[in-house]
Amino acid sequence: MTATFEATLPRPAPVAAPPARLVLKTDGPSHGLLDGAWWPRSRDLLRELPALTDVLDPVWGRITRIAVNPEHWPVIPRKVPVNGHVVKVGWFTPEIDPHKLLLLSYGIGRWDLLVIPPETGAQSAARLMAAASDYDGPPLTASALIAADRAGHAVSTADRPLDPGETWEYEGGTCVTSAAVPAKAGDVSRLIIGM
Repeated sequence: MTATFEATLPRPAPVAAPPARLVLKTDGPSHGLLDGAWWPRSRDLLRELPALTDVLDPVWGRITRIAVNPEHWPVIPRKVPVNGHVVKVGWFTPEIDPHKLLLLSYGIGRWDLLVIPPETGAQSAARLMAAASDYDGPPLTASALIAADRAGHAVSTADRPLDPGETWEYEGGTCVTSAAVPAKAGDVSRLIIGM
């Protein structure tokens, strides 16, 4: 997919935008490469980012910059107006995983979110959100986590997981993704928003 980079164009204000579908690790020491997961409804950053930052500003402090890999975003605005301030959006091809969103809050910190593709089924999205917000990991990159879910759970319109024989043959042995992507969302301490 080729990304188009353009100046922010004024758009009419949405009439009640749906809340962001988001799961975050709560405060405390955590392991892994991700701080949570975001499941946008579309690939329109200008439409999706205001809802995301509206939720994150009170939790993490005012988000001032966001960085993405342009692989899955057809248009990347340079600035996005959000509730009284502007968030600058940057793009980096080799430095940022295509399935990750990097958020920066001036003077407070940086957070990395798994970006679940909008077309993902609800069961796969739930598994990915649980895995990305688990304190004990996963020690996988965002793209590796999505690939592990697809390999271990044969994503189809019904989100049908592979039966044990298929998994054994596909992986060449036992399923190696079971620890990284849970079959069902577990009881992990996390903040769930907009589900």
